[in-house]
Amino acid sequence: MKRKTGTKGFLAAALCMAVAAIFMAPLLVTALASVKSKLEAAALPPTYLPHSFSLESYERLWDYQAGLATYAGNSAITALITITLCLALTVPAGFGLARFPVPFKEVLFALLLLALVVPYQALLTPIFFIFLSLGLHNSLLGLAILHTTIQLPFSLYVMRNGFEAVPRELEEAALIDGCNSWQVLRKVFLPAVVPAIITVALFAFITSWNEFLGALVLMNKDHSFTLPLVLTAARQQTILGGTDWGMLQAGIVISVIPCMAFYLLLQRYYVSGLLSGAVK
Repeated sequence: MKRKTGTKGFLAAALCMAVAAIFMAPLLVTALASVKSKLEAAALPPTYLPHSFSLESYERLWDYQAGLATYAGNSAITALITITLCLALTVPAGFGLARFPVPFKEVLFALLLLALVVPYQALLTPIFFIFLSLGLHNSLLGLAILHTTIQLPFSLYVMRNGFEAVPRELEEAALIDGCNSWQVLRKVFLPAVVPAIITVALFAFITSWNEFLGALVLMNKDHSFTLPLVLTAARQQTILGGTDWGMLQAGIVISVIPCMAFYLLLQRYYVSGLLSGAVK
């Protein structure tokens, strides 16, 4: 019996490693292509291993147009504003829907989640004209508001389930001790729903950092571009108008690193935040 269990565990581990290798292979090829010379990166047939180590692709990307630091900074600022707005809106909303006797709150919650079935791409044209009239186009705040709108239904779902998973006895004990609703939220619930908060922040960051179409519609000035827009523009930078594969791969590596770092640092909260409230 022990031998069978050990064999099954070994096979499961081998299968997981094989699947991980399949998913990691494109990232490895991208990283290797980013350190090739310009000629080798564009060579046909392509080489998988670089013949020489070169950082010229990163140098070209760093100096491209307004500079990589500007575009990465725009993406980071937009993502931070998106995280702040998502948490500021969904923490009190999730707390109210989970803990207060709101009339028809289940119907209201379902209506709020219906926004998940509406593709935001279909709303970009009216959103653009609204933002144009408010002066929010070519604005990182306007782009962050759009990203918050995209992420809000899912964030509300996670936060509401997180608050519902907190035992009611903790709330009752805090009320007996004389806490008001704000103190109950701050002293009891927020420490208990940290995994849900981190999950919302993680998804908001990844959504904002990688979002392309909304930024393409709202931004038309070079200094306000985000990293995905620059990567698209950087594809046509060779003398003949072809793709500069080295610079493109370097940009992909740089854009992937923050997402991987954010996820790896917070992964222990990620699964528990998604599953909070799933089991009663």
